[in-house]
Amino acid sequence: MVALQCLFAIDISENPVNSSLEWLVTENPLPQRALAFAERLIYGATQHRGELDKVIQCYAPAWPINQIALVDRNILSLALFELLHCADTPRKTAINEAVELAKVFGSESSARFVNGVLGSVMAGLESGELTPAKTVAEGR
Repeated sequence: MVALQCLFAIDISENPVNSSLEWLVTENPLPQRALAFAERLIYGATQHRGELDKVIQCYAPAWPINQIALVDRNILSLALFELLHCADTPRKTAINEAVELAKVFGSESSARFVNGVLGSVMAGLESGELTPAKTVAEGR
């Protein structure tokens, strides 16, 4: 939740990661382990933003990346970072958490959209069309 809130704050305020995260943690302190996990997700999703946006565009071709709601795009970015770069996170857990975040923070259709995109990504991972920890080529 903190990782999503931080990414959203970065998008709307254009503040650096550190100041957005510091503000969130000051408002709601986290245990060290949770903070470390949130930082891993935040920095990973921001460092790999271009790659993750390409994956989103590939698996949600009807939605140009700049037309996807910021909340949905950030939820997808976090989940995709976990799916592609965090071998220690079970894939189903990453997807379930993303769908739950979409239910809480997104619009009425966000959970369905996020689940659909991530389901397609999972099919791509299972078929070998998409490989973890590698940049995805343009197109599908």
